[in-house]
Amino acid sequence: MPPKKNEEAPIPRFGRVHNNLKMGIVGLPNVGKSSLFNLLGEEAHAKAENFPLCTIDPNEARCAVPDERYDFLCDIWKPPSTHPAYLHLTDIAGLIKGASTGLGLGNAFLSHIQAVDGIFHMVRAFDNPEVLHVDDTIDPVRDLECITAELCLKDLAYVAKQRADREADVKKSPNMKLPPLFFSVMDKCTELLESNQPLGKAEWTAAEVDKINELIPGCITLKPMVYLLNLTKKDYYKGGNKYCLNIKEWVDSHGGGLLIPVSVEFEEELKSAEKAGDTAAVEALLEPLKAKSRGSALPKIVKCGYSELALIYYFTCGEKEVRCWTVQRGATAPQAAGVIHSDFERCFIKAETVAFEDFKEHADGKSMAGVKSAGKYRQEGKTYIVQHGDIIHFQHNVTAKKK
Repeated sequence: MPPKKNEEAPIPRFGRVHNNLKMGIVGLPNVGKSSLFNLLGEEAHAKAENFPLCTIDPNEARCAVPDERYDFLCDIWKPPSTHPAYLHLTDIAGLIKGASTGLGLGNAFLSHIQAVDGIFHMVRAFDNPEVLHVDDTIDPVRDLECITAELCLKDLAYVAKQRADREADVKKSPNMKLPPLFFSVMDKCTELLESNQPLGKAEWTAAEVDKINELIPGCITLKPMVYLLNLTKKDYYKGGNKYCLNIKEWVDSHGGGLLIPVSVEFEEELKSAEKAGDTAAVEALLEPLKAKSRGSALPKIVKCGYSELALIYYFTCGEKEVRCWTVQRGATAPQAAGVIHSDFERCFIKAETVAFEDFKEHADGKSMAGVKSAGKYRQEGKTYIVQHGDIIHFQHNVTAKKK
C-alpha cells in the first residue's frame, strides 16, 4: 500500500497555550462593562456608576459555562460533588482617546488588557441622555475606531521597540544576522497597525505565527475578540437598531469577528426577577423573544468566550463527583489526564472514552453495558485527541518510577 499523504499541519495559535485563560471586558467608559461583568460573574461586585472611569483596578470573577450535557450527567449520578467548567473574566477600566500616550489610566489600562488572553469589546449602541458618554454624542463606529486605534498604537510602539532591540543586538555581534522572515514579519505588522488593522485578523502562515509568538507575543491585537453590542431592552426585543448595520460593516472591514447583541437593561431585569422567584415576571420578560427562539444573551456570551480561547472540556462521572476538566483544543489523552494530576500524564496507560451523545443514546442509566454493546465504548492511546464533551476514565500506573 502506498503511504498515506501527510495531512497539512494546523496553523499554530497566537498567545499562551494554557488551560487557565481569561477574557477581559474592554470598551469606552459608561458602555455597560461593569454591569455586564456583575451579571456574568459569580460573586462579582464591580462598581457600576454613571460617570467615566468608575472602575480603576481590574475586577476578576468566574462564570460557569452552561451546558445541558453536564446537567444531564449530574441528574443521572446525583453526586455530592459537582464542578462545571468556568470562564474566567476580568473587568477592565474604560479606555479614553489618547490612552496609548498615557491619558486617562493610559499604560496601566493597556497593561491590564495585555494580561488577559481574549477580549470582549463592548460597544454602546443605544441612546439615553441620562447615561453619560465621554464624547457627549452616540456614535458606535467612532467608538470602535477609538478603541482599535489605541490598541494598534500601543502594539505599534511595542513592535518598534522589539525590532530596535533585535537590530541593536545584531550590531553588537557582527557574526549574527537576522533572517529574512524577521524583516517580512515586522514590516507586515507595522503596515497593518499603521492602517488600524488588528494583527490577529490578518492572514498568516504557520512560520509567521511562530515568529510572531517568538518576537512580539505581547501584542494586544493578536488576542481573539468578540464584539458585544449593548442595546436597550426595546431594541433587543426587535433584534437590533439603526446602529447595528454600520457596526457590522465596520467589523467586516477590520478583519471580521463575532457580534453578539445584548441588553444590560433586559438582563438586569431578568436576573432581578429570577432572584426574587417571580416566575410571572420572568415569563413576561422572555415572552417577546420566544417567537425568534431567543432568550438571555449571557449563555451565548460565556460559551463564545470559552470557545474563542480555544478551550474545551471533557467529563469524568461517578458516584462521588461529576466534573468538567478544561483543556486546550487539540490536547492529547495524556495531556488531558495531566489536568487531573501530573502523575496521570506521566504514568498514562489508556483512556476509556465515549462521546456524550453515544452515552445518552445507548447507556442504561449509569451503566455502560449498552454503550459497550453498541460498540461506542472506546479504548484510546497516547495519540488520541480529546473531543469536546468526551466522557473519559483514565487508566494509569501511578507506581511507575519517574524517569
